[in-house]
Amino acid sequence: MFDTLSDRLANTFKTLRGKGRLSEADIDGAAREIRIALLEADVALPVVRSFIANVKERARGAEVSKALNPSQQVIKIVNEELVGILGGETRRLRLAKQPPTVIMLAGLQGAGKTTLAGKLGRWLKNQGHSPLLVACDLQRPNAVNQLSVVAERAEVAVYAPQPGNGVGDPVQVAKDSIEYAKTKVHDVVIVDTAGRLGIDQELMRQAADIRDAVSPDEILFVVDAMIGQDAVNTAEAFRDGVGFDGVVLSKLDGDARGGAALSIAHVTGRQIMFASNGEKLDDFDAFHPDRMASRILGMGDVLSLIEKAEQTFSQEEAAKMASKLASSKGKDFTLDDFLAQMEQVRKMGSISKLLGMLPGMAQMKDQINSIDERDVDRTAAIIKSMTPAERHEPTIINGSRRARIAKGSGVEVSAVKSLVERFFEARKMMSRMAQGGGMPGMPGMPGMGGGPGRQKKQIKQAKGKRKSGNPMKRKAEEQAAAAKREQTAGSAFGLPAGGQDKDFELPDEFKKFMG
Repeated sequence: MFDTLSDRLANTFKTLRGKGRLSEADIDGAAREIRIALLEADVALPVVRSFIANVKERARGAEVSKALNPSQQVIKIVNEELVGILGGETRRLRLAKQPPTVIMLAGLQGAGKTTLAGKLGRWLKNQGHSPLLVACDLQRPNAVNQLSVVAERAEVAVYAPQPGNGVGDPVQVAKDSIEYAKTKVHDVVIVDTAGRLGIDQELMRQAADIRDAVSPDEILFVVDAMIGQDAVNTAEAFRDGVGFDGVVLSKLDGDARGGAALSIAHVTGRQIMFASNGEKLDDFDAFHPDRMASRILGMGDVLSLIEKAEQTFSQEEAAKMASKLASSKGKDFTLDDFLAQMEQVRKMGSISKLLGMLPGMAQMKDQINSIDERDVDRTAAIIKSMTPAERHEPTIINGSRRARIAKGSGVEVSAVKSLVERFFEARKMMSRMAQGGGMPGMPGMPGMGGGPGRQKKQIKQAKGKRKSGNPMKRKAEEQAAAAKREQTAGSAFGLPAGGQDKDFELPDEFKKFMG
């Protein structure tokens, strides 16, 4: 969603890098580019004005003028101001001292309230709570049935005594749900209310009546992050008409410009508490302003990545895999283990989203977006088409076995061969890292493999055979080497053997190196 904004900000900061000192013109130019980037992202004009004023004031202050690297200091200022307009600190749910905690969802029709009720219920269940979803949207066709289906998928309870489709009293349903939750020992009640295509008096009156009937501990306004400036106007109308305590952004994975997310907290004075960034029930999490600002500036979101890994991988399994890789050059690590690890990573979410959380990956955005998620499924199909013996010892996979595996998994024989080769390379690399050798091919870096002795050996190998000090003998050696190169098919430059391409003419100073 924030790709365009991120690209514009990255280009702006690029012009500042390398300058030992920033002039007034540099600061004004950077501020102008940032202003354009925010306006193009559909950020509300009052928010842009406030943001730019704060950035310019701080950029002209001592923290930049006395800094060793002024451009980095400006980036730091922009990051902190972004965190500020996104709401500052992370806002947590207020839980009632005496259960159940009542959470009421409000918003326009189509904002995604019903689906989000299931996501919030699933999230709370993972936090150790026992949530109950309450169907109070009795106007929209099939809304009650939709909530029941979503609750079943989220594996949480649902209270839906009325059929809906225009039948039933939503205020009475909301009131009765509290007693039902106490009876069934549910500590959180999530009330899904009706929406409208636009703001009207009936919508506001019904939402206010439900609010008065259940006295919710939290009223969350659900807003579609893709509707731009109208999201801010709708939020202000709900704040004044019904009131709400926090904002939930839905459809944050869309391709809209994202101005609503950057504007709504600043304009309404209510913080964004949750964000939904996908279609799956697990694509939902607490909103962290500092992490979102880091993503917008292309710095990644390592903390969220670590949290996802901790939720997916158990320490016992991680220790087991590490011991397999560390022993006997990783030969205990089999294709079964490789498949298990791959499926665990898949549980964390989309591969492209996970890579996008890594710092510096914004520069590889096109490559990340081109990743085919189905490749993981194809790899799993190939491994599952192998016998237990083949998974345990892939070296026994010969031509006939490869043909059988390819036929069973619906791929080409070359794909099976490629997978096995990549598995051996990956096992070798992971084994080296597990044993403390670090990443291969990175000599001289602490903890990255290859010490000074290895460096000297590589340098010695690079030098090759020493040339003779006798001019006549050296000339004879060069002529012999030239004759040998002519006999070799092709060359390192991709030129035909025995001569140069007619359309390719090397400069005179390089011709002597071609023999």
